[in-house]
Amino acid sequence: MVEKWKDKLTDQLCQAFLSLETPEEIYSFLEDVATIGEIRALAQRLEVSRLLSEGYTYPQIAQQTGASTATISRVKKFLEYGADGYKIVLERLRKEES
Repeated sequence: MVEKWKDKLTDQLCQAFLSLETPEEIYSFLEDVATIGEIRALAQRLEVSRLLSEGYTYPQIAQQTGASTATISRVKKFLEYGADGYKIVLERLRKEES
C-alpha cells in the first residue's frame, strides 16, 4: 500500500535529512524548516516513545516530559501499530549509548 502523503516533496525532505552530516547541520536545517514549537514537539514525542519503551507509566511520562495524556496515547499507538520508525530510532540510539 502506497501512503498518500509520500510524494516527490516528501522524498526530497527525506533526502535532505540524509544529506546532513553533523548534529550542527541538522540543528541549522531544523531551525530553518520548522518552528521551535514543532521541533520541541517532535523531540518530546521521541522522549515519550523512549520512556514508554522502558515501561514508564503515563503519569511518570507526563511529569517528566510535560506531554499530555493524548500525546502519550498517540505515541503509544504508533509504537504498537505504526511503521516501526520509533523502534528503529530507539534501537539505534541505544546502540550508540553502549
